[in-house]
Amino acid sequence: MTGPARPPDDDPQTLSRIEVRPVYTPADAPATADPAAHQRLLGLPGEPPFTRGVRPGLYRDGPWVMGMYSGQASPQETNRRIRSLLAGGQRGFSVALDLPTQNGLDSDHPLAAGEVGRVGVPIDSLADMTDLLDGIPLREVSQIRTTANAIGPIAVAMFAAAAERHGYAPTDFRLMLQNDVLKEYVARGTYVFPPRQALGFSVDVIEYCARNLPHWEPIEFCGYHIRDSGADAVQELAIAIGNGLEYIRGTVDRGLHIDDFGASLFMFLSAHQDLFEEVAKFRAARRLWSSLMVERFGATRDETRRLNLFVYTLGSPLTAQQPLNNVVRVAYQALAAALGGVQTLATSSYDEALGLPSDEAVQIALRTQQILAYETGVTRTTDPLGGSYFVESLTDQLADRVTRYLARIEDQGGALAALESGWIATELEAEAYRQQLAIDSGERTVVGVNRFAGDRPDRDIQPARADPELERTQVGRLREVRRQRHSQDCVRALRGVEQAARSGTNTVPAILTAVQAFATVGEICDALAEVWGRHGR
Repeated sequence: MTGPARPPDDDPQTLSRIEVRPVYTPADAPATADPAAHQRLLGLPGEPPFTRGVRPGLYRDGPWVMGMYSGQASPQETNRRIRSLLAGGQRGFSVALDLPTQNGLDSDHPLAAGEVGRVGVPIDSLADMTDLLDGIPLREVSQIRTTANAIGPIAVAMFAAAAERHGYAPTDFRLMLQNDVLKEYVARGTYVFPPRQALGFSVDVIEYCARNLPHWEPIEFCGYHIRDSGADAVQELAIAIGNGLEYIRGTVDRGLHIDDFGASLFMFLSAHQDLFEEVAKFRAARRLWSSLMVERFGATRDETRRLNLFVYTLGSPLTAQQPLNNVVRVAYQALAAALGGVQTLATSSYDEALGLPSDEAVQIALRTQQILAYETGVTRTTDPLGGSYFVESLTDQLADRVTRYLARIEDQGGALAALESGWIATELEAEAYRQQLAIDSGERTVVGVNRFAGDRPDRDIQPARADPELERTQVGRLREVRRQRHSQDCVRALRGVEQAARSGTNTVPAILTAVQAFATVGEICDALAEVWGRHGR
């Protein structure tokens, strides 16, 4: 379908179906006129409830952390990509793991065939992680991230042990771990153990870091993947918060106070297409989190109440048709994140709807952030849209709707119970269906797909592809690691992992010993599964 844009709808709405009026006044945003409401709902940047930002100066003190998602076919190729990005001005990096690794499978497992290195880097053993970090100046990198969710404690052990082999102590660098396994059962699908045991496995990381590595960030409460699976902004934020409350309760049950670890927690949200709603979402997230930490857990430190946000431009709105349009989409998504005051931002590459991003596409995604930070003036003042009647009204309405949706989750018995009953999956399926109908019917415009498609063929873009030979190389490398390691040390260490699971003690120390003995990811998961079983089997 082509032609001129439709006239405005009689009743325009945001993507989350919040009514948008033609004009807003102070009556729509009480916090802009009432001093008491201003203090309670807004405050100043760097002060509770942190609606306006987590630091007074925010980007005047330095731009957000720019970290692209990097995981290419092999540890050596991923190392090359990371080095290139750091040389190009990136301050942090994110390691994308391939699906077998994320699912606790070694590269030679029958189920891994054809998937090794396809959507990320295979990490079978300490040898792989050592190669991945080779020559990277860890002390100079502001933040390292990785996608490990079902295997969070194994990733902690891998990074710590590999860094030490390169002469770095774990205290020399900062690791941000995704480690949010609950969302895997309804969004991404990379899980190993049953949900309740998996929840405890993730909590092992939070507890271990709180007691040993307090500068590491042990978990990101993920709304991004919830949104990518079809949620609206309200569901994205409410489910992420609901999952976060489960992890915090689990950690508090181990004898820690929220002030012992709350400052290290991150939330991972998406940046979608609806510019003003996204800005309001980030502001509402900080406000709600600040109050929940006090009301639910008795937080006393501002650092605990301050929600740090990691945001990734959302992949699902990117189209395979006319893929260069995605450069523009990503730029506007990134603008929403910057206006919303996030701490870390990753931008998608324009060819991700087609396959692994090419070097050119990754560089454009990084340059998008750099142009935004250094050419547009967006960093000059904190919360530049604060005080906008429209944005303040949207922030209030989103906060209210998220609070009500979170109450529905709590009525199910909490996020874990809502997951186990299938309630969350049903909610997401219904919303995803509604959104797809809106696109299919033309109610929601997607430029280059259902409007303004034109009749010229798309530019021929060749995304990166995993070389099948790399899988054979990786399997051969894995077998060589098994041949050269001290088998008795490895067997003894794996027994220690199983014993930790049986006794209910924190598994990270035992897993670290196993990793140092060159036990593989699959072997460690097999040892744990002897006690916990595997989900769906």
